[in-house]
Amino acid sequence: MGLALVLLVLPVSLPAQTRRVRVGWLQKEVEQRLERPVTLAILDFGDSSVGRLASQKLAASLKSEPGLLVLDRDQVSAAARGANYAGSINLSLNEARDLGAALGSDYFILGDAQTLRRSPSTGPVYFESYASIFVVSARTGRLVRWERPSFQGVTALIAEQALLAQLSSGYAEPPYTISIRRAQEDERGERELTTDQQIPIIEAAPDDDKIAAAEGLRLPRPYRRLTPAYPETAARAEAEATVDVLVDLDASGEVMRVEVSRWAGFGLDQATVDTVQRLHFFPAMRNGVAIPMRVLLRYNFRKPPK
Repeated sequence: MGLALVLLVLPVSLPAQTRRVRVGWLQKEVEQRLERPVTLAILDFGDSSVGRLASQKLAASLKSEPGLLVLDRDQVSAAARGANYAGSINLSLNEARDLGAALGSDYFILGDAQTLRRSPSTGPVYFESYASIFVVSARTGRLVRWERPSFQGVTALIAEQALLAQLSSGYAEPPYTISIRRAQEDERGERELTTDQQIPIIEAAPDDDKIAAAEGLRLPRPYRRLTPAYPETAARAEAEATVDVLVDLDASGEVMRVEVSRWAGFGLDQATVDTVQRLHFFPAMRNGVAIPMRVLLRYNFRKPPK
């Protein structure tokens, strides 16, 4: 990762006429977007038969939702293959944006669905049928919503029928639509903020200490390392994933901003953000002078041993 000089870009006061033109343009953009339905691509939830059926049932349910336009599934599958998408549900923002661009939708849904035989230490054997479902913004690459409906049955067929009935029932329509609309408003607000204000640029930390030393840098170091909790929501799913966060530190080493740059769902993203916000750092130094810096932190989550 290359280095850039720290730049402080100050906001510029615009003439009143220019501000009115900008407000009018933004209002027109909002009206146009509200008139146009939100396009939604839904990928198969894995290669299993229950995965394909689960995504089909969800797509059929969401097609009836006003304001949503569910794209043709054959075209979506072809586009995903063309983008070399291999079924991961642990994507970086760049990977998710690239996939969204290939799909040609505003938002997309991906996931995984399986039916597993469970043999608990106490009690009879049963089958669990679940679907891990992720709603993603194609523009930002962010994870908008995740959930994991799960059903048990004495046979695989009973468990699968319960899951498919849930996905067919329309239960997902209001929550999914609300999440997408909320994401739209958040993204619109961010665009307006970026238009109205120039945010100072913070240089990114180099890849390792040797490169930093050659640049006269001492990288920031946490006073003590904290490990994010493995949440119960992840434990139920036996989730294993990597969460990356970009952290902006000020010249005193305090955390100013945390952004998830590789999401995982299952509560792992929020657990990571909560932990990073509690960190304190020895600040980055350039030639003996403390400076702000952006660092990438990576957390690998593995399910705890039973």
